[in-house]
Amino acid sequence: MSQQMRAVEISKPGGPEVLQLTQRPRPEPGHGQVVIRVAYAGVNRPDALQRAGAYDPPPGASDLPGLECSGEVIAVGPGAEDVAVGDKVCALLPGGGYADYVVTPAAHCLPVPQGMALREAACLPETYFTVWSNVFTRGGLKAGERFLVHGGSSGIGTTAIQLAHAFGARVFATAGSDDKCRACLDLGAERAINYRDEDFVKVMRAEGGADLILDMVGGDYIPRNVKALAEDGRLVQIAFLQGPVVELNFALMMVKRLTLTGSTLRPQSDLAKADIARDLREAVWPLLDAGRVAPVMDSEFDLSEAAAAHARMESSGHIGKIVLKVA
Repeated sequence: MSQQMRAVEISKPGGPEVLQLTQRPRPEPGHGQVVIRVAYAGVNRPDALQRAGAYDPPPGASDLPGLECSGEVIAVGPGAEDVAVGDKVCALLPGGGYADYVVTPAAHCLPVPQGMALREAACLPETYFTVWSNVFTRGGLKAGERFLVHGGSSGIGTTAIQLAHAFGARVFATAGSDDKCRACLDLGAERAINYRDEDFVKVMRAEGGADLILDMVGGDYIPRNVKALAEDGRLVQIAFLQGPVVELNFALMMVKRLTLTGSTLRPQSDLAKADIARDLREAVWPLLDAGRVAPVMDSEFDLSEAAAAHARMESSGHIGKIVLKVA
């Protein structure tokens, strides 16, 4: 087997055009790691941030973009458990997914759900790890609560709507077009708010306020989220498309007894990510096996077309997930 592989590297910080196909040495597994022959790689916003020079890989991670993939395990390092050569898996990656082969901790691999193609399975790890850890673990969403997710037609949004609905929450979502709002309703949202036409604060306050909000917009959405929350509500921040700096009156937080929190996934420890994987296997994978939830697919590009995939994502015209076909 060749010791070289195709990979897409970031030639310099910049726009999608800086993504270049190149040759790299094929990785070898370390302790507790596996090597996966990549079939498909998911395309995510953090990849674009890394490409632009705004999101450095954590220490020891590959400099190649790509935080999730599906494929076949071809090598298992010492100490790797519950994964064998030949297994079909999807996996959360520290980086390096835009390549023929990638290395990742075995504990971050999950089986491809029953009846699901590798194309769809590649879209599970990044969004499902993010949604589970932020909406259910950190945000503590419970059945019957009012849950608002911004960017409801994104990969994160479509996943959050389905999982919150499946676990019995009342789901509300914002999106930027009527088509995107219809997609949110089809996935289980009881109300989809076109933010170009309606004020989500007024909508949520008319419903009694949101018990939990998942936000990836930031900027002036943050004080508006605080106004939209019910008493004892929680705001979970996972990204800042409009920026992280804002003026906020904290008196309302005190009066309403709010919890403001947030997290990033990639810098967390291998052990923390393994804990999330275990929770997903127990609580969410049965739903995927049964077809009760599934990734929403937008488009597919060849590995050599990674720049076009990034342009599609940054156009914000997509609904659901974008993938790169590798194998």
